[in-house]
Amino acid sequence: MTEKTKSLKRSKPNYIYSIVGVALVLLILGIMGWLFLNLAQAGNAFKEDIRISAYLRTNNKDSITQIQKYIASQPYAKNVEYINKDKAKEIWNKDNNEDWNKILSDNPLPESIDFYAKAAYVNSDSLSKISNNIMELYSSQITELQYPSGLVNNLNERASKLGLIFLVVAIVLCVIVIVSIDTTIRLAMFSNRFLIKTMQMVGATRGFISRPMDIRAVINGLISAAIAIVVLFALIEWAESQFPQLKAIHSNMLTIILFGGLIVLGVGISLFSTHRSVIKYLKMKLDDLY
Repeated sequence: MTEKTKSLKRSKPNYIYSIVGVALVLLILGIMGWLFLNLAQAGNAFKEDIRISAYLRTNNKDSITQIQKYIASQPYAKNVEYINKDKAKEIWNKDNNEDWNKILSDNPLPESIDFYAKAAYVNSDSLSKISNNIMELYSSQITELQYPSGLVNNLNERASKLGLIFLVVAIVLCVIVIVSIDTTIRLAMFSNRFLIKTMQMVGATRGFISRPMDIRAVINGLISAAIAIVVLFALIEWAESQFPQLKAIHSNMLTIILFGGLIVLGVGISLFSTHRSVIKYLKMKLDDLY
């Protein structure tokens, strides 16, 4: 092997370390993103599990059907159900883990129309407006509308605090990810600085020099993102097999968006860092490269 060939081999950037390094950074970001999405989904699931009861003073079937249809037609409502006395007793016994038949012979529970609100509406202001609206329309047929207001406030307070914490962590992590990927790419390009300068000295244009390296950066970014996505997918599958509750709140759309974000980030930063490094070495004097 001639000295010229050895020199050319040494001048080629080591893309393997760059690809693996970027993949590891993207994987860490992907794990954080997945945890954040699951936290948000879990919070929504808790909110949408809060029962809202409109207690009836009427036993007129037509009126009850009218109220039920009205609530079901509203954008905030889901799983609207008429609860008669027997069903109300069954729910009470289940919630309190006892049967009152040993004490009471009559059923004192009122009939109701129960429903659950979509997560976006489970806050004090929205539920208050919903309650006022229903009571104004059906005040002669409904005695009151009840929901656990303390639990609603507690959920929203905790969600706000956790959301703020995750936002700060996400910003810090994104900065670290961008800097880490940029540094990894620039180190990979450092070994190629003499080749870049040599091509410039023999008359190659800036576009001619940067184009193949930019294409290589895009390919490397895709490979890194693919590695991170495969490992992350395997981790998600393992976690959901260990904790079935995670599968219940799993969202394919959000997972696809997360994977798409990793691809965009991996390709975007790789391309930006590579192109910037090429331009930097083209602007430097030959003596400054040593």
